[in-house]
Amino acid sequence: MSPESLLRTGAALGLVFVLGGCASEPVSSPALCAEQTVLELPPGFCATVFAEDLGYARHLVVRDNADVFVALLGDDGGIVALRDTDGDGKAERQERFANRGGTGLGIRNDYLYFGMPTRIVRYRFDGDALSPSNEPEIVVDGFNEQRAHASKTIVFDDNDGLLVNIGAPSNACQNPQRSPGVAGQDPCPELAEHGGIWRYDADATNQRAFVDGERYASGIRNALANDWHPRREQLIAVQHGRDQLSELWPERFTVAQRVELPAEELMVIDRDDVFGWPYCYYDPFTNQKVLAPEYGGDGTIVGRCDSLKDPLLGFPAHWAPNDLLIYTGRQFPTHYRFGAFVAFHGSWNRSPEPQRGYKVAFASLRDGETFEVFADGFAGTQEIRGPADARYRPTGLAQGPDGELYISDSRTGRIWRVTYNTPAEAD
Repeated sequence: MSPESLLRTGAALGLVFVLGGCASEPVSSPALCAEQTVLELPPGFCATVFAEDLGYARHLVVRDNADVFVALLGDDGGIVALRDTDGDGKAERQERFANRGGTGLGIRNDYLYFGMPTRIVRYRFDGDALSPSNEPEIVVDGFNEQRAHASKTIVFDDNDGLLVNIGAPSNACQNPQRSPGVAGQDPCPELAEHGGIWRYDADATNQRAFVDGERYASGIRNALANDWHPRREQLIAVQHGRDQLSELWPERFTVAQRVELPAEELMVIDRDDVFGWPYCYYDPFTNQKVLAPEYGGDGTIVGRCDSLKDPLLGFPAHWAPNDLLIYTGRQFPTHYRFGAFVAFHGSWNRSPEPQRGYKVAFASLRDGETFEVFADGFAGTQEIRGPADARYRPTGLAQGPDGELYISDSRTGRIWRVTYNTPAEAD
């Protein structure tokens, strides 16, 4: 998306964008960034390739010793461990372990936690060895097999809790799903074991998915992008909004409405919060939640949605948020501290308009402020009509021990390392 069209979209959504560094060429000075990449960043930032050709890379996490662990999805997935042995900002060593694909990763104490579609496991680190040699322990088992939104992402709270996103297996709880004119099930049976955040004991093993844990928050279609905010002591997440308003309900919604609705909601989540999926969705044009057409809505009726918790802000529709990182480092300017970076994997369902997303955004999380584009250029220069047209698709985010930012790409398995040339002073 060009800066001009991005500003037009933002104006239509009532949003404000800061497009620092979005130029046709990377803005980092060659003297400060010896290796230029395709990424467009704000002035002073530099992106270099840490590793590439890893496979279907999803989330990633960095150990205190700067080793990077990347989750790989698919039948030949698992985890790849990366180490920069000579301090040049590139991974010279690579080791692979785990025999099943997944998405979520987290480090707690001496363990690496791995979120697979039906279970969460953990590996104990073996001293300074790059990859663990021990067999994994099962932390939580028994999540349902599902075709859609099966990936599990994980976050640790500040009270020994493990928070797990369990995505809904449908678009809007229809049966059969994605069927024109079919009402949604009411109440939606999927909410019993899907469509929300569940909490488990982070230090316990062999927990059963829907017996030993508790439902922490509900009505969230799929919030792969989430992180714990240490100052707010709250979970911050962005959910994938629902699809196909005009395809499923052509008499109530135009194609133009479907392209821009609903917003991808950035939510501040507390225990027992309810956000309304599948009954409601957030309309950024009216700044309110409205009733979904599967439950009698026509784009204007609020109905049962009037008492639900609103998002902190809305991102444009169908950008596909796949990871969120609360930045706590001191390398970047203080503007970024305790704000949220969000990786947008890119849309597939904005036709006949070009697809959007394929970027990393930043939201300060301050009241009254919206977001800015932090890293762009992933998709390439051609118009994107489908995900296959994109050169790269940003998927995971992680913070290194020196405050650097790592970004993963699911299309080619590339990992970028983003640094700032003048470290910010501590505040």
